[in-house]
Amino acid sequence: MTAVYGHHAAAQTFRADDPVIRQMWTVGMEQSQTEPLAQILMDLIGPRLAGSPNLDAANDWALDKFEEWGVPARKEQYGTWDGWQFGITHVDLIAPRVQTLEAEVLAWSPSTGGPMEGDVVIVPEFPSEVAATQWLPSVEGKIVLLSAPEPMCRAPHELETNATPQTVERLGQLRRELQQSYRQRLMPFGGRNAAQRFADAGAAGIISSSWSGGWGVNKVFSAPTRDIPSVDLSCEDYGLVFRMAENDQRPRIRMNIEAEDLGEVPQFNVIAELRGTELPDEYVLLGAHLDSWHAGTGATDNGTGSIMMMEAMRILKATYPNPRRTIMVGLWGPEEMGLIGSGAFREDHPEVMEGLQAAFNQDNGTWRIERIEAQGLLYAGQHIARWVSLVPDDIAQHITLEFPGGQNNAGSDHISFLCTGAPSFRLQAAYDEYRQYTWHTNRDTYDKIVFDDLKNNATLAAMLAYAASEDPERVPRDRAALPIDPRTGEPRQWVRCFPPRRSAGGR
Repeated sequence: MTAVYGHHAAAQTFRADDPVIRQMWTVGMEQSQTEPLAQILMDLIGPRLAGSPNLDAANDWALDKFEEWGVPARKEQYGTWDGWQFGITHVDLIAPRVQTLEAEVLAWSPSTGGPMEGDVVIVPEFPSEVAATQWLPSVEGKIVLLSAPEPMCRAPHELETNATPQTVERLGQLRRELQQSYRQRLMPFGGRNAAQRFADAGAAGIISSSWSGGWGVNKVFSAPTRDIPSVDLSCEDYGLVFRMAENDQRPRIRMNIEAEDLGEVPQFNVIAELRGTELPDEYVLLGAHLDSWHAGTGATDNGTGSIMMMEAMRILKATYPNPRRTIMVGLWGPEEMGLIGSGAFREDHPEVMEGLQAAFNQDNGTWRIERIEAQGLLYAGQHIARWVSLVPDDIAQHITLEFPGGQNNAGSDHISFLCTGAPSFRLQAAYDEYRQYTWHTNRDTYDKIVFDDLKNNATLAAMLAYAASEDPERVPRDRAALPIDPRTGEPRQWVRCFPPRRSAGGR
């Protein structure tokens, strides 16, 4: 059957004669609000690091949007985190020549207190522990390079396409040797804790580089010490400065970092809810984490997931305002710090876990949903297949269903509920390019969003929530045997619940 909406031939083949599904298509695909939502969240609010004022602003903005749509919503405090806000970051090479460098301040780094200069040093190789100890005082007033350099900053797939196999192998071997060598150099100072040793010895700053393997892309996380300023340099610029230092060309850096420690601040989940009319104590839960890392604007990790679920709730309110079961949206607090918001919700709402019909979480990128796995639940596939059978072909044709599934990705908020045995599913989009280019990187920005896919995903989420809410049966919680763990030769163990970390505790 073909339906045409509006004044143009927007043909769509529906699998079932369901008026709610048809209306959801119209509201979600033809009246999508994903672009204005994304523009506010990514451009105006920006990155949403745990403990930052931006995350607070995002929470309040989401509440305002739900209120505008007539959806009851609330903030639930689950704990606190270390507050931090950053401003301008400017890093320049000022000798032996002048060049502005591409840099990102690392989270929770202190300020420089105005422009600060220092000579750059690399950690040398030491013949003994005694020699390392004797060298340590020389870092006073210096800026220490904490990472090995990359031999080449070309994306690996480009190298593999255009270089000879011998070149690929040689560069791979050189990279491994550089990484191992620099790790060994840092061992006398505590290895991963070396930055603190350098800070204690009077170093002026730390520079590191965490290349993602993509063109111009670095992964940017938290500072290795809170005592001295720390920045990440791009792969190219880090290599430049390292080579100069290695060749005794005496590079000197000027850094100006604005950052403020805000002390301990409250952290929240945002919960929106359409109360069920027949089975109010059974729940369908749509989830995504609202926090992000700070170097980009958190567009695909996880602004797109958050907008997807907000937009799904807007669609539901417009087309299915009186659901059979209660439908909730959870915009989770800091997933990036360890699934904290969703884990706290699990602990704080045992009634939702007990009555959970299905949870759907989305947390990777902007491409179309391409896989739904039953997450090791023996009979959940029957229900998922029935729900997806209602979804129009234009959306459903891209989706692979995997039953019973092997819990193939255990790093996102769906695990916070699945660990109890509750039916909790990950709406999986394409992963490899996301992982390389936008996951936790300085390139995770608005321009990476594919809005055709985002409105597709939001409409899908609304349709799945509707189908799960109307399902005449509860989803069983029987567990299938998981795939063999190659490390043990035994079936993989069911994911475990861990207590959420409700405060930074000095991190």
